Amino acid sequence: MPEPSETIFSKIIKREIPAKIVYEDDRALAFHDINPQAPVHILVVPKQPIPMLSQAQDRDESLLGHLLLVAAKVAQDAGLEQNFRLVVNNGRGAGQTVFHLHLHILGGRSLAWPPG
Repeated sequence: MPEPSETIFSKIIKREIPAKIVYEDDRALAFHDINPQAPVHILVVPKQPIPMLSQAQDRDESLLGHLLLVAAKVAQDAGLEQNFRLVVNNGRGAGQTVFHLHLHILGGRSLAWPPG
């Protein structure tokens, strides 16, 4: 399992790398993905680094719920209303490339199912 380390997301949180930020509070940051997979593709990341969902602990329960609520608000603010998808990739085999937990908000077009 990957261990917590400095990632591109932690550098964005610290403002060492620019990003198009659309939401911030004391626990989360949301910004546009630099490689969008849909017309709207926004990432929601916790400021507290958790490498991947499977490494979250019971103590992270409130933070994980907060991320879902932030994602819903950001999707609404982006004009997606009730038509968006949330994706969390867990591990390299699932497509995770940055080992800092993040939620993908995808929308702005019809999304096929199954996704993989």
